Amino acid sequence: MKQSFIVTMLAMLSLFITQCAHSQVKSAGKSTNKDLFHPTDTNIKYIGRIEDSDPNFIKFTYPGVQIRTGFTGTSLEMMCKLHSGYFMAEIDGGEPFKISFIGNTVTNLARDLSDGTHQAIITYIGEGYENVPEFHGFFVDKGKTLAPAAPLPKHKIEFIGNSITCGYGIEANSEAEHYEEKTANFYYTYAARTARNLDAQAVVVARSGIGVYRSYNGPKTGDKVNMNTEYPYTLLYNDKHPWDFSRYTPELVCINLGTNDTSTQGADSTLLVNGFKKLYHQVRSHYPQAKIVLLCGCMMSGEQLRSAKEALDTTLSYAQQQGDKEVYRFDFTPHDGSLGYGADWHPSMRQHEKMANELTPYLKKLMNW
Repeated sequence: MKQSFIVTMLAMLSLFITQCAHSQVKSAGKSTNKDLFHPTDTNIKYIGRIEDSDPNFIKFTYPGVQIRTGFTGTSLEMMCKLHSGYFMAEIDGGEPFKISFIGNTVTNLARDLSDGTHQAIITYIGEGYENVPEFHGFFVDKGKTLAPAAPLPKHKIEFIGNSITCGYGIEANSEAEHYEEKTANFYYTYAARTARNLDAQAVVVARSGIGVYRSYNGPKTGDKVNMNTEYPYTLLYNDKHPWDFSRYTPELVCINLGTNDTSTQGADSTLLVNGFKKLYHQVRSHYPQAKIVLLCGCMMSGEQLRSAKEALDTTLSYAQQQGDKEVYRFDFTPHDGSLGYGADWHPSMRQHEKMANELTPYLKKLMNW
């Protein structure tokens, strides 16, 4: 009972501090001659799985979620919940830069611009399943407004994956470093680069350590939580908000899984194939017209790589036996260290660039884009 009371009081204190912070931010916004526009403003466009049932904020957990808007005036500030993590921002197509909401609720995106109409793109680059980021709106100069966001990219892709797709440790200096939130960056991954290369939107469903039937170093018999159990929902590890698949219909779905399933003690070959088959059926049931590409990641070698390729080949054959001619296979070149490593032996930024340079022409030809 005592422990429960303490936990309750701490939760109330945390909520009070957050509310006070938001109150201070709004007061500061007014005193500095700013107007706040909420997330439901029609000039704001989103890409990615977002939970927006509350008009005051949107929640998300997957990397790659984008917030796009136009704005008038000379400055732009963004408000999020405390500890909402890291983002990459682009103003008027300029050089992207990193911003954070680690110890703050408002971050400056632009100042001292020419007094005109501008465009902003903000991309969430972390994994938010623990802190669950919330976007609370934009501040613009007093008397100015948001403006229509530029048209979204022409094509639509969905990437389903693990730490490679998330950008785990991509900004680390070497494999000797371990995971830190500040060194993860989806923006520079093969997935994000490929999407930009192809003028495509990218909706991402990915989590470090996840597999189609078991997580990294999980029991060989499988984990109760895996990509198949999480794929139907908007937020990772939250089954209260089923994803409305009609909100986004990709022309292409890229699945990059199997690295964690085959890790450490290896995978049960039957369970691994069954996991891929189940995910294939989920994807196909929601996107009957999409092309599906089964990717083999770059981190595997030896028996692990053989096992993963065999499962992917078997899944491809299975789909073809169902009469599905729009499922394909693509293998990344395994990394060998020549381009360096990210944290915990993950692909480096240069390795991700190489992966994008391999995947882009393949998809361009496949999709006739």
